[in-house]
Amino acid sequence: MHPRITVLTLAVDDLDRAVAFYRDGLGFATQGIVGREFENGAVAFFDLEHGLKLALWPRRSLAADTGLAPQPRSALEMSIGHNVASREEVHQVMARAAQAGARIVKPAQETFYGGFAGYFQDLDGHLWEVVFNPGFDPPGP
Repeated sequence: MHPRITVLTLAVDDLDRAVAFYRDGLGFATQGIVGREFENGAVAFFDLEHGLKLALWPRRSLAADTGLAPQPRSALEMSIGHNVASREEVHQVMARAAQAGARIVKPAQETFYGGFAGYFQDLDGHLWEVVFNPGFDPPGP
């Protein structure tokens, strides 16, 4: 697995308020909230340096997508998105993570937006999403 961290997702209680804070308060550029037409799909992306994106996603949506029970807020909460170039590569990375001792939280499967993704937790419980997103440019080597 090449270290291609592409999206850092922060779970938020109020998406509109969080977008205003990052966009208006901190000056981060964004296209605004997208995906409102999908259940648990509303999200805002901000372009960071070197292709890295910050995503703000409602806490309840992250809980629904992973299948984990909602939990109280914590300074440690986030999911780390590892984008890959194909559905097959999602399977390969998930298998490698499991082999290394990761806990598979949600096996790789089709997503509501036309992609393919799965979730695993590392040995300390940090949540990773391995995802093929046809809306993103394929990652480099």
